[in-house]
Parts: sequence; structure tokens; C-alpha cells
Amino acid sequence: MTRQVNIGVGEEDRIAICEGLSRLLADTYTLYLTSHNFHWNVTGPMFNSLHAMFMTQYTELWNAIDPIAERIRSLGQPAPGSYAQLARLSSLPDAPEVPPKALEMVDILAKGHEAAARTARALFPVVEKASDEPTADLLTQRIGVHEQTAWMLRALLEE
Repeated sequence: MTRQVNIGVGEEDRIAICEGLSRLLADTYTLYLTSHNFHWNVTGPMFNSLHAMFMTQYTELWNAIDPIAERIRSLGQPAPGSYAQLARLSSLPDAPEVPPKALEMVDILAKGHEAAARTARALFPVVEKASDEPTADLLTQRIGVHEQTAWMLRALLEE
């Protein structure tokens, strides 16, 4: 028997918030996989710095996945967890099958972090309407990380 969730956020709002969080989870997981892929496959004169940077980034993303999924569960919905679900929900493309050049990797990741920030930001209206402060806090943290990471990656692309 599934118990009713009564946390002060109505069912309709909880479902809408979980749909948005599921999209953020999918973007985060896709970005994690792409970052890890690029960590393994980067080559060229920037190898050492990019290899280390990508590891820092994929580690941060890996650590973000669980809190997003657990927030979905706290709101009473199942968290998506299959490749098919995550691919369907993500706004990001999958990593290229053939590893791109190093600076193209940087550009792909910068765009991915910008997209994840947009996904998180798009959820704010329903979260604020529902007075869901824990989700708002999670979103604020994620937006900050994605915006800062995108900036650092864009800085590498400057001439």
C-alpha cells in the first residue's frame, strides 16, 4: 500500500515539481556521462589540465545526482533511472560517439552546463507557487554550479 504524502505541497504541484526535477536529473546524468567520457578521451597539448578539470566536474555532477533523485522521492514520486528514461527527459544531446577535439569538448560541456542551468531555472515558478523551499534551495545550488562551470569552460575558448 502506498501511503499518502502530506507535506504541505499539494499533489498536483508535487507531480509538476517532480517532472521538472526529473528533467534536471536527466540533464545532470547526461552531463556527468559526457564529462566522464571526455575525461577518458581528451588528447592534445591541454591534456593534463583538461583531464583534471573534467574529473573535478564529473565528480561534482556525480555527487549532485543523488540529492536530485532523493528530492523526487521525498515528494512522493519515483525517480527516473533507466538510460531510456534519462535520454527521453534530457535536453542535452548524448556524447558524440567519436571523441571530438579538446576545445570542442570544452564547448560541448559549456553548452551542457548552460542548458542544465536553464532546466533548473525553468522549474522555479511552480516551486515558488508551491512554497517548496527545499527544492528551491536545491535549484539555487545547481544553477550556481552550472553557471560557474559554464563560465570557466567558456573562458578556455577565448582567443
